[in-house]
Amino acid sequence: MAVPDYQTLMRPLLAILEDGEQHSLSQLHDQLSVEFNLTDEDIAEKISSGRQTVMRNRVGWARTYMHKAGLLSLPERGFCQITDEGRKVLSQQIERINIRFLRQYPSFQEFVKPKESSSTQQTVEVESNATPEEQMMMAHNALNQSLSEDLLSVIKEGSPQFFEQLVVDLMLAMGYGGARKEAGKATQYSNDGGIDGIINEDVLGLDTIYLQAKKYTEGTIGRPDIQSFAGALDMRKAKKGVFITTSQFSKDAIEYVGLIEKSIVLIDGQKLAELMIQYDLGVATKQTYAIKQIDSDYFSDE
Repeated sequence: MAVPDYQTLMRPLLAILEDGEQHSLSQLHDQLSVEFNLTDEDIAEKISSGRQTVMRNRVGWARTYMHKAGLLSLPERGFCQITDEGRKVLSQQIERINIRFLRQYPSFQEFVKPKESSSTQQTVEVESNATPEEQMMMAHNALNQSLSEDLLSVIKEGSPQFFEQLVVDLMLAMGYGGARKEAGKATQYSNDGGIDGIINEDVLGLDTIYLQAKKYTEGTIGRPDIQSFAGALDMRKAKKGVFITTSQFSKDAIEYVGLIEKSIVLIDGQKLAELMIQYDLGVATKQTYAIKQIDSDYFSDE
């Protein structure tokens, strides 16, 4: 089964603590993983940042929220223990502990209420089944998706010549050709023979990547277009090419690339926008939010 959301983990976590002993986060993680029959793949799944597993992140937030409500205490770093209030909740046979349930406790209300910062209010939304990190990742992905759509709209409004230069700039931004600006060039749309850009991966031009750029406002790139590009590569005795479009590739086009010896990479409009965002081409950072955590080394007694 999939990793449970952090609210689903709350009551089972508290039940583990019912023995009155101190339990580490790792112990809780392992016991809950067994209780929910998680596979090795489930346990290894990472959150979007890649810095922590989904399960460990959700167990941590389940613990944090119940601590803020007073159902468990943190007697020492990395450990937690049930409180009298936590025992009382378990004795009442409450089937599910969640954010709505925890809101009855004044200490939890204080924790989640909007905090005033200068002239603005920052509201912590905790009703979602997603942890705060997951909510930020979802918001980040939504913003990037909107940005991708805006990028493609702007690109489609530009000229074919601008698009040819854009694909060259993207390859250079991705590190192909090294740091040399002269490593890439557009063919200036004059008798290009089906080649719209060239990237020389080494100074002498012994290893070259050829580019094809198709700026479509609608429709798909079919197999004939890819075959034509493969033919253009044959004319140059080339083995590597990248076909970039603002639209999509048909199933036949994708299958054809897998059948030939040449290495042809297909980049559709969605992937193009994602790469531009990833490599900061045509976009600028508007605002940065830093997510910080305890520096364990600083607080170490050693």
